[in-house]
Amino acid sequence: MDALIERLQEAFTAYGPNLLGASVLLLLGWWGARLARALVRRALQRARVDATLVQFLGSLTYLALMLLVGIATLGRLGVNTTSFAAVIAAAGLAVGLAFQDSLSNFAAGVLLIVFRPFGVGDYVEAGGVSGTVEEIQVFTTLFKTPDNKQVIVANSAIGSGHITNYSANPTRRIDLVFGIGYEDDLLKAKQVLERILAEDERVLRDPEPAVAVLELADSSVNFAVRPWVKSGDYWAVRADLTERVKLSFDAEGLSIPFPQTDVHLYQAEAA
Repeated sequence: MDALIERLQEAFTAYGPNLLGASVLLLLGWWGARLARALVRRALQRARVDATLVQFLGSLTYLALMLLVGIATLGRLGVNTTSFAAVIAAAGLAVGLAFQDSLSNFAAGVLLIVFRPFGVGDYVEAGGVSGTVEEIQVFTTLFKTPDNKQVIVANSAIGSGHITNYSANPTRRIDLVFGIGYEDDLLKAKQVLERILAEDERVLRDPEPAVAVLELADSSVNFAVRPWVKSGDYWAVRADLTERVKLSFDAEGLSIPFPQTDVHLYQAEAA
């Protein structure tokens, strides 16, 4: 019994300080990792970052710090951690190469969520898709097309290309072109177009809508009609104006030329 106690005393003398130091280091590291996770989440929430990304980055911070704490704890116990570091580095490289595309999507997703070139509900053109943004996820973005199809686009495809946000500004300009025949009354046609714009309450007065002769084309005199509307009224006003211009031109006797081909037939003389 005395020999056992003596051996325990020797073991405690030899390994006790290291064991105690490793325990303290593990507890402090665990507490520090939890504190860092909370600080990261709080900072991201103040920056109004998406909740999904807040949770993901908080957990990633915690796991990374706990991995470092684990290696430091093993080193305090006298374990050679050089091989562990090498294995972890090799594993990280292998994982990075295997998930290269996923990491690219993740990085692009983080940038989309942080810098917010568009938000949920915006109508945008990005990644070769035009539609309303339904959800911005860490790796992909969900769009709903005008014909009610859901399209899932990788964030890297969005981040590496042009992004056109049609909902970014409260107002948009409608660009329309209407043509009349050369024999029609130009000033009368201009007055009709201006009256149509003035009668539509959805057309904004500031900026003032513009009606001007655009060009003298091959078979028509073309007018540029450019009213400003609220972004949400764009498509409805565009369709209504087009319809009203056609009906008003018909009522006022103004023609809308269309492409025509004249065919001339010549009778060959008999040989």
